[in-house]
Formats: sequence, structure tokens, C-alpha cells
Amino acid sequence: METHTPPKKNFFEDFSAKVTKMTGSTPAFLIALALVLIWLFTGPMFDFSETWQLVINTGTTIITFLMVFLIQKSQNKDSLAIQLKLNELVAANEYTSNRLVSVEDMTEEELKVIQKYYKKLSQYSKRETNLRESHSIDEAEQNHEFKLDKTKPEKKE
Repeated sequence: METHTPPKKNFFEDFSAKVTKMTGSTPAFLIALALVLIWLFTGPMFDFSETWQLVINTGTTIITFLMVFLIQKSQNKDSLAIQLKLNELVAANEYTSNRLVSVEDMTEEELKVIQKYYKKLSQYSKRETNLRESHSIDEAEQNHEFKLDKTKPEKKE
């Protein structure tokens, strides 16, 4: 029997995930705020000179430039993971259209056609005056029982 070894993580992937998580934290915000306040309060010591202004401008520009790439890398991975989870849900449900698997690869025109379908469906549901008419506990139980029956192995007689 083969043992599955998890793939090695990419250094940049790990780095970007950690930095994105850290920079999105409250302590990171407080540190950034403290640095700006320190810079602001040192203004009178440097007579609010161009060099004093250049320090904050250069620092923030460099940090922003680098963070754009780190955040985008992390967001791309998260987006892909969400798309894969949604694809699994679509593929696993017998009532959903398999056309929605990898819907993110469709053209804008194709997406608009699908959007029209869901808008029409939404109009039908808006006609219902009572939410209980379109979403009931009985309906949820029936869906649950149906799925349970589908997953049980068939008995051989």
C-alpha cells in the first residue's frame, strides 16, 4: 500500500499566507498607526522638511507595492479553493446543472445568460407572499431523507 506524502509547500506561498494574516491583524494596524503618529510628531523636529515627508511617502509606497503582490497571491489561492468547493457541491448535487462547474471560466456573455435564468427564478420566488410557502421544514426533511437514501449502499437480496 502506498503512503500519501503531502506536497511540499512553496516558500512564497507560505510566506504570503503568513504575512497576509499578520498584516490583517489588530496589532499590525496599531503598529502602523504608531509609526504614522511618531512620524507626525517628529515633523516639528525636522521643520516639516521635504526629507521628512519623503520618508513616509517612500516607506508607504514600498510597503503598499509589495503588499499588493502578497495579498493577491493569497487571495488567488483562497479564490481557487472556494471555486473548487463550489464545484464539488454543484457536481455532487443531482438537481444542480453541471454547466455551473467551472462557471468562472465562462465568458461574460455566457454568465449573463445564466444570470437571466436566476433572475427569472427569483421573480417566481418573490411572488410567494409567505416565506414558509417556498421554504418549509417538511421540504428540508424530505431533501435530507432523499440524500440519506442515495448514500446508503444497496442491499443485495
